[in-house]
Amino acid sequence: MPDRPIDVTQYNRKAWDHVADQGDDLYHAMTPEQIERAKAGDWRIRVTPTKAVPHEWILPAKDQDVLCLAAGGGQQAPILAALGANVIVADLSEKQLQRDAEIADREGLPIKTIVADMASMPEIKEASFDLVINPCSVIFCPDVRPVWREVYRVLKPGGRFITGFINPIYYLFDAAKMDRGKLKARHKIPYSDLQLDAEEREKLIGPDRPLEFGHTLTDLIAGQLDCGFQITGFFEDRWGDEDRLSSMIDVFVATSAVKV
Repeated sequence: MPDRPIDVTQYNRKAWDHVADQGDDLYHAMTPEQIERAKAGDWRIRVTPTKAVPHEWILPAKDQDVLCLAAGGGQQAPILAALGANVIVADLSEKQLQRDAEIADREGLPIKTIVADMASMPEIKEASFDLVINPCSVIFCPDVRPVWREVYRVLKPGGRFITGFINPIYYLFDAAKMDRGKLKARHKIPYSDLQLDAEEREKLIGPDRPLEFGHTLTDLIAGQLDCGFQITGFFEDRWGDEDRLSSMIDVFVATSAVKV
């Protein structure tokens, strides 16, 4: 019997709700001490695992209208709000957004939240933001180009876009073997977890982890250019643990772009 079709949006919404229920065991929200330091000028924002986004990509932040896209969980938004930005966080998971709302209430920060799919945000008006910041999350979208088009639409002319994503080379290898420190090329790029049969997907991913998709560099980089962005900054990063491939090559990319 063929696998039943999966609604990726609803599947990943449920999975991210589960992640939020795990609290800071998986993703660490900003503490009151970190927010106080940010107000004093000592801050770091990341869109990839270990490297901080250069301050010049973000500043000036004061009085800027900022969208933290697919960024629920209390990491980027509280820091930007502490820097004086007017922040909206958009995310699929209402439970992830609750963490940002709780921090906003606790710290008195100007953060609003909306439940939204990053590939289609009709609730957000055109040319609404000075800055969109998108931590590594397009791996959870089957098609990345609609995300880039939506970001371009909601940015003001001259607005800035910061995003992080995984180099598609990461998805070339058999994930189960890579977890055991072995590198065996198996998959074609673009990659989709839906390429796996239901039994293997259940064993590898389980019901509580979001589905992932490995996009081509053409879609990830040229896709931004095709929308009209000018890419103005670039760096690479890697996992901060014992990941086998990451010990040999950077597997994350961050870009900064301007709407022209």
